[in-house]
Amino acid sequence: MQVNILAGGPQQFYPEKIFNQKENWIGVDRGSLFLLRQHIVPQIAIGDFDSMSKTEFSEIKRLVPKIIQVNPIKDDTDTELAVSKAFTLLHADEVKIYGATGGRQDHFLSNFFMFLKPQFRKYAQQVQLIDRQNVFLFFNPGKHVLLKQPQYKYLSIVTLGNVGNLTLPDEKYRLHKQSDENPIVYVSNEFISEKATISFSAGMVAAIYSRDLPK
Repeated sequence: MQVNILAGGPQQFYPEKIFNQKENWIGVDRGSLFLLRQHIVPQIAIGDFDSMSKTEFSEIKRLVPKIIQVNPIKDDTDTELAVSKAFTLLHADEVKIYGATGGRQDHFLSNFFMFLKPQFRKYAQQVQLIDRQNVFLFFNPGKHVLLKQPQYKYLSIVTLGNVGNLTLPDEKYRLHKQSDENPIVYVSNEFISEKATISFSAGMVAAIYSRDLPK
């Protein structure tokens, strides 16, 4: 089952047709309110809810079947808690996160590096971060095949920490057993066929499908 998470990031970064799917949503803080404004009732609303008025929070409590209100002083972010609940409560096979990029860059970096934490690493390959221009995928060691998506011109590869033997054998710009101790962004690579392969022996890698917007 696919579960969608809407965080509270700026709405101008949402992809088109984000609300076509009406079911299996988790709202994170103001994301819950954004969903209700689109006539979508999330299964779970989670957060500290300190960014909204009493009237707004009352609306969420009245309409959403499960509220998880947490203390603002906590170890995990609201989005991290939502990811955890998507798998443990809703038994997701795949999670797509929206509203987690753009706006405050500290929030974006927190969401991007989430899967380096041991408790979230096991979910890394089942989660995507999606916005209007980008799709972020995360991989643990092994061989991974990505399919070309015509709407995205670029495929960038990011090493998250110490990565061993990174090989890109069939992209426009190739690598062979490249090992990096520090994070490196191999930016603006491209597909040359319908598939692209990534393989590496240690660490974690992010792949980013990206595109320019029409001017």
